[in-house]
Amino acid sequence: KLLLALGLVLNLGTLVGFKYTGFFIENLNHWFSLSIPVPDLPLPLGISFFTFRTVSYLIDCAWGKVKSERNFFTFLLYVSFFPITISGPIARYETMQADLHQRRISADDISIGFGRIAVGLAKKIMLADRLSGIVDQFLGNDFTSQTTLGVWYGVVLYALQMYFDFSGYSDMAIGLGRMLGFEFPKNFDRPYASGSVTEFWRRWHISLGTWFREYVYIPLGGNRKGVKRQIINLLIVWALTGLWHGAAWNFVIWGLYYGILLIFEKFVYVHLQKRLPKFLNVVITFIVVII
Repeated sequence: KLLLALGLVLNLGTLVGFKYTGFFIENLNHWFSLSIPVPDLPLPLGISFFTFRTVSYLIDCAWGKVKSERNFFTFLLYVSFFPITISGPIARYETMQADLHQRRISADDISIGFGRIAVGLAKKIMLADRLSGIVDQFLGNDFTSQTTLGVWYGVVLYALQMYFDFSGYSDMAIGLGRMLGFEFPKNFDRPYASGSVTEFWRRWHISLGTWFREYVYIPLGGNRKGVKRQIINLLIVWALTGLWHGAAWNFVIWGLYYGILLIFEKFVYVHLQKRLPKFLNVVITFIVVII
């Protein structure tokens, strides 16, 4: 337990040091009228993703879910595997262990991987990048010069841009991995077809949601210690999820927004939700998400 705690402190401490030092110091200066210099630290490439991979590895080893890796270079390959370093998915050692030690690359792997890369590239270049120019026309300037319809149009297109951009990167990473002999689970599964916010987060950035559920929500007690504790656990998880996305209060608020929505949906709205038609639930969920 001591070694696990030390490993977690070193790994998460590095992430906090590089990514959140400026955020914390800026808030201290603001709250206590201080003038502590804010360091301009360069952010290591993919630090959020590879830190979460090392943390999951340490915890899984401590829990006995996986055997510790004895070959440093094999471990280094797991941590720094280039297709998934920048934008995920967050692959756990458990899913890569067999392929790290013995993998075969067939013609089918090359074909499937190449096809997945082509789909991801098309999402990024042909859709996300094209939508980006239109979104900038509606959301990139002063909102007061736009009509209400124009702003909503821009917001909807921005939601599509975000999806095609992020899922495109994930598809390319999964395709590259397949061509190199690694099979990664899908990271997106038609999220905008979701009929609830809970379902949306089972379909959007699946690997991140799984990580927080496995290593934060369940260890905190999940839903096993009563409703009050479950609500607190959900708020903690979603505040951390927001902070993981960026070192600013708007990200924390974004995370808590989803936490409150999920709590409301689970304990209040679920009864009405069951009576509504699927199409209406999908529309309501999409509106809530794009907000």
